[in-house]
Amino acid sequence: MKILIPELENPIIQKAIQGFPEIEFINTENLNDANEILAQGQADSMISGLDYSSRDVLIAYKNHLPLKSDYFSSCFICEKEGQHFALADGGVNKIPTKEQLYTIVEDTAKTYQTYYNEQPKIAMLSYSTNGSGGKNPDLEKIHFIISKIRQNHPDWLIDGEMQLDAAVSPTISAKKFSNSQIKGKANILITPDLNSGNIFYKSLEQFGGFTIAGPIIQGFQIPLADLSRGSTMEDIILTIKVIRSLL
Repeated sequence: MKILIPELENPIIQKAIQGFPEIEFINTENLNDANEILAQGQADSMISGLDYSSRDVLIAYKNHLPLKSDYFSSCFICEKEGQHFALADGGVNKIPTKEQLYTIVEDTAKTYQTYYNEQPKIAMLSYSTNGSGGKNPDLEKIHFIISKIRQNHPDWLIDGEMQLDAAVSPTISAKKFSNSQIKGKANILITPDLNSGNIFYKSLEQFGGFTIAGPIIQGFQIPLADLSRGSTMEDIILTIKVIRSLL
């Protein structure tokens, strides 16, 4: 197994890779060289972003690598003291269409299921819970996706629209959304746009004390990651673990 890391000489990355003797980590001088190596099939995956902006990393991926999904997206794997969940999309799609949002949900559930080997329980987050916010196109988009996911993946649980507290608290779910499939036990949280997703993940990172992998970049033919420039050694270790599980 070979993973490219253009910032391999960074001291934080050097510490993070010590626990993975089974992986060959490859260094390159820049993002374009790394993506050329990937495109030629000389490595299995790539993790970058500790010293590059997300924009630079994503453009390099997009310009060099083929997609397997209709769109590409990102998700975060979040862990703290035995708690874990996936959050998407906080890194790629600004205002996703219903088709893009469907792909975000589907690819994130597959990433989560592969890494944790657990049934996806997906919450479509909103300012509204189960119709309390009235009607608007954003909520119609969510219900379209829920219907399509239930049709195509009947073994997954998905519900919404719902506020965050109804998604993760069984007590609040019982009050606000008593007939919810996930009953306040969501393990995948889907935000409606990039603004809410990115602010949410940064809040977990900066105020919540979570270790966060990624963003894991989904939709390409190989698993990829775009580290935050604020990633810790623990974040990088978790990112490597997730990427390794996807290979």
